[in-house]
Formats: sequence, structure tokens, C-alpha cells
Amino acid sequence: MDILETFGNLLHQTAFFNITVGNLIMILVAFIFLYLAIAKGFEPLLLVPISFGMLLVNIYPDIMKEIEADGSGGGLLQYFFKLDEWSILPPLIFMGVGAMTDFAPLIANPKSFLLGAAAQFGIYSAYFLAILMGFSGKAAAAISIIGGADGPTSIFLASKLGQTALMGPIAVAAYSYMALVPIIQPPVMKLLTTEKERKIRMEQLRPVSKLERILFPIIVTVVVSLILPTTAPLVGMLMLGNLFRECGVVKQLAETASNALMYIVVILLGTSVGATTSAEAFLNADTLKIVFLGLVAFIVGTAAGVLFGKLLCVATHGKVNPLIGSAGVSAVPMAARVSQKVGSEADPTNFLLMHAMGPNVAGVIGTAVAAGAFMAIFGVM
Repeated sequence: MDILETFGNLLHQTAFFNITVGNLIMILVAFIFLYLAIAKGFEPLLLVPISFGMLLVNIYPDIMKEIEADGSGGGLLQYFFKLDEWSILPPLIFMGVGAMTDFAPLIANPKSFLLGAAAQFGIYSAYFLAILMGFSGKAAAAISIIGGADGPTSIFLASKLGQTALMGPIAVAAYSYMALVPIIQPPVMKLLTTEKERKIRMEQLRPVSKLERILFPIIVTVVVSLILPTTAPLVGMLMLGNLFRECGVVKQLAETASNALMYIVVILLGTSVGATTSAEAFLNADTLKIVFLGLVAFIVGTAAGVLFGKLLCVATHGKVNPLIGSAGVSAVPMAARVSQKVGSEADPTNFLLMHAMGPNVAGVIGTAVAAGAFMAIFGVM
């Protein structure tokens, strides 16, 4: 009898007796994400840890068990997730992005700032649409940042505005749309431009001096932080990473920020975000609304960037290819590569990548500024 009872207890401890239909659906979603990441190469650095975290939590929910008051008893990924709630991991991601990013195209062509700003229109349109769909102001703000195609900023703002309950759907939507940039953007870009516009060749960018490269992150940090101090954690870390890269005297710091530290943070952030997508938290009407709003924001942002690019094309008498405006969303460098790809389909000898990198990195700054603006509006520091 004792043996039968022991085996019975062991059998009931397996996941087979606790798994729900909702868990099975989320496990299927995790498999789809893994397929897209591994077989199709859609942002594997992001989707592999996110989808694996999703897989784990829907098989073993206690991996996200709440931490006791004395700091014990929590699930493994709950400790990782606390670093998201405390807004620690997103700024570290920004430091790594800064250390990996060349801001020279933006410095050489300051008009790129305007294209990056125009692409943020998707964020504000999604904000008002989310309010109309019944979300609170803070929830709408957190959701709308998806339109910037910037996962770390979405997580950072959701945490700062106290929207941790929505953090999982928001982060998964943001990272999913980042991965799907090559699928979502081209139809919008082709719809809004003519073949003649897509063939426009842009003049080679001027060389940027080392002094300009060093001064840029310092000046941007000072100016932006003075105007909107709430952006300092994101913009400050982005520019610190870039200063590591450009000053030339701290190569070890630049290498650490852009490699070891960056990838450690991606693992912690990705798996913990994926683990917030339990069936109970994810399979509801609000999640569907968030996914829809994120898609609307992303499409509107892409369209606004292209349309402003067309305006600059007219203003400069055909010197700006409107396709680079789509890179104003901050999915670096994927959005810039898409601009290059669509342009090369019209003219295989046309090279737009470096021109598109200007709006692309401007979009990173623009999305961080938008997050800071929402924090300032709601009185959150």
C-alpha cells in the first residue's frame, strides 16, 4: 500500500495532472516562436529566451512563484523578473546597444532626427486609441510604446507606471513585432512610395571626426536630461555605452558592455519576460487588445516615417529617399536593413543602409524620450 501511495503521489506531482488547455495553447505559441527564431532567424537573441521562458512557466508555474517577505521561497525566474520590475535590466540593455551602435550617420545627417521623431507618431496614436478601448492612461502609455518597436523601453515604462500585470503581453508584443519587422514594414513602404522614389540615390554621407563622435553622446545626454530628466536612465545609459565605444580609451568597458554584459542581460530579461506569459495572465481579452494596438502603432509609425520622408524628398528636390523614414522605429539595425532591402529591390545598385541608420538610431532616442514624456505626464520619476 505504501508503495502504491508513493507512486500515486509521484504521478500526481507530474505536470500531466496540472496542465490546462490554456497552458497547452501557450506551449504551442512557445514552439512557434522557437521555430521562427531558430528556423527563420527572426531575432533569435530575443525570441529564443522569451519563448523558452514561456515554455517553462506553462509547464511548471512555480518557476514564477512569488518571493516571500523575507526574500526566500520564490521561483527562479521570479528573481530574474524582479530586475525588470526594478527597472534595472532595460537601461543595461541600452548601454549595450549604445556600445554596439555607430551614431556617425545621425551626426552626418541631422535631418535624420526629424525622421526618427516622425516615426514616433505611432506611439501617440496608439495611446489615444488604447484610451478609447477602455485602458487607463498609464496602461495606454505603457502599451503605446510598442509602436517604437523597442522591447526594453516597453518593459521600463510598464514597470515605472506600475503596469506589471500587463508587462508580459506588452513585452512579448514589442519583441514579436521587432522580430517581424521584415514582414510588416515592406508592404507599408511599397504602398506609400512610387518606384521612382524607391530608386532615389542619396549623396554619400560626410566623414565624421573623432571629436564629433565623442562630443555627441555627452551633448545629447546633457541636453535631453535637462529638458526631460525622466529620460536619463535610458538615454544616459545609451550614451554612456556609445561613449565607451567612441572615446577609444576604455576598450575593455566597450567590449564588456557590447558583449558579455549585453548577452547576460538579454538572457535574464528574455527568460523572465517569457515567464510572465502564463496561460492565466496571457489568454484574455486585454492581451488581444494589446497585440492589436501594438500592430496599429507599429504600422502607423512606419507610415508616418515614410510620409515624412516623402515630405523631405520634396523639400530637398529629390535628395532624400523616403524609404529611410521607415527606419525611424527603433528596431536597430533590423529596420535599417529593411529600408536597404526594399530599396535594392527597386535598384540593386542603390545602397541606403548607412542613410537609414541615421533615422534608426534617432528612433531609439525618440522612443526613450517618448517614455520619459509619459513618465513626466504621470508624475513618475
